[in-house]
Amino acid sequence: MASTVACAGLGLPGVAAAYNSGGGMRSEHASADSMVADLLLIRPAAAIGTFITTGVFVVSLPFSLLGGNVGEAAHLLVVEPAEYTFVRPLGEL
Repeated sequence: MASTVACAGLGLPGVAAAYNSGGGMRSEHASADSMVADLLLIRPAAAIGTFITTGVFVVSLPFSLLGGNVGEAAHLLVVEPAEYTFVRPLGEL
């Protein structure tokens, strides 16, 4: 069960980003339904995903240091999920 939640949390920001960049149904203003879904379902799942990917970053840090790509790893595993969770407007999936 925990691995299922972890996998879903890890993929959630990427799925939403692919949906938006692929010409998904994105309007000028978010609907009330999308805001409620975002607040009650997407944001909590994205917060869990952010927590998990931050842990993955910490575990991968020694290898990133050896490979010289700490900045890339930090951006992909910490910054992007955190921005998706905490910075984007409510209802914009």
